[in-house]
Amino acid sequence: MPSPFTSRLILVSLALLAEACHLGWEALHGGIVSHHLMQSDALPGLSNAWGVLIVPALAAWAAGRLLRPGVAARNWLPVTLGFALPLLLGAALSLAFQLKLQALTEAIFFGLLLLALLVPAHRPESLLGFVLGMSWTFGAVIPTLVGGVIAGLSWLLRGVARQAWRLARPA
Repeated sequence: MPSPFTSRLILVSLALLAEACHLGWEALHGGIVSHHLMQSDALPGLSNAWGVLIVPALAAWAAGRLLRPGVAARNWLPVTLGFALPLLLGAALSLAFQLKLQALTEAIFFGLLLLALLVPAHRPESLLGFVLGMSWTFGAVIPTLVGGVIAGLSWLLRGVARQAWRLARPA
């Protein structure tokens, strides 16, 4: 079994390779895309090239949680679901947006917000899955910002609910 450092390096390398392939495809098909916040040319454009830094950094962060001693053997199912579900939801959101299905895009987005209250969407593997699922449409920056807000809300509201539950429980 490789050391945790070697495993983290492998995961980061795979993330970097995936992002390099994505950017290489964009470069060969009209250039690397930039996205404007709120789709307004008055706001700054964010290049998809930032994904070369963001995606491997998210992979390293997620790998740190995954590769802690005892975590992978004990909690592999929640970690896998915590990555796969946001990946699929991010891809569905991107697809709905690309197909200009505004009602479906809104439904998926607000469903994500609701789901983030019910499940721990603040974990690194969830943010990585969400960013990877949306990066082929929006690059890595905008999904990281949106996913960060969703993760922050999930962390805050789940923490408040946990504290309220502890206080309401009879001693």
